[in-house]
Amino acid sequence: MRVAEISGHAARPRRLAQRTLVRHAAVAFLATGLVLGFAAVHFDFSPMHRWNRAFGDASMVLVALSVGLGPLARFLRSIVRVLPFRRELGIYACLLVIVHAAVILIGWVQWDLMRLFGFEWHPELLTYVMLQHGFGLANAIGVAALLLTILLGVTSSDFAMRRLGVSGWKFLQMGVLPLWWLTVAHVAYFLFMHFLSFHRATPPPNTLQPWFLGLVAAVFALRGAAYVLTVRAKGKSRPEEMGGDRATIST
Repeated sequence: MRVAEISGHAARPRRLAQRTLVRHAAVAFLATGLVLGFAAVHFDFSPMHRWNRAFGDASMVLVALSVGLGPLARFLRSIVRVLPFRRELGIYACLLVIVHAAVILIGWVQWDLMRLFGFEWHPELLTYVMLQHGFGLANAIGVAALLLTILLGVTSSDFAMRRLGVSGWKFLQMGVLPLWWLTVAHVAYFLFMHFLSFHRATPPPNTLQPWFLGLVAAVFALRGAAYVLTVRAKGKSRPEEMGGDRATIST
């Protein structure tokens, strides 16, 4: 019996490692498919914009899955089995957005950080002037999202959980919600507003616009419905918790 117990304890870390490897492989496969799929959608873009958008769009989908799986599990109990995938979804969303940012820095603004925030060099004034207000604001939001993504990515591990403590780690990981809305604001600008200008031809609407709106609406509705369900469940349990005192007040 003792030998069997020792053998079982020794096999447990191996099983956990195998499950983690499977989750990484599955999410890596999903991320690769998303990047290639979005690259195909953006086939008419220049190579830089095509891959820039493909990595960015794929990262957003992974973040959407990460914030949507928890609420979905409130309605579909079978989803509980895939909740551990949220860690890998966050890690690969972080990797994709780093590539997305690198493509922008190298290919679009060419390492000129002032251009990243909407400024251009004026050769006559010998200074930078603001030319693209929306571009600068959208990229400032994007940088905030990037930094938050990296913070969440590097703390998505059991080691970080042990170092931070469970409560501290959970508090930090709740940053995925502001990350989601920062991502929504950043992507919305480039999907709907960036190419609108009175001094140049407006391109046809991006084919991903309705899909983007549907994804945002789905996440919002799912989280809202899960919140209502949670409030109702707590409301029903409150009279039982308060017992006779509640009955006395009611009368």
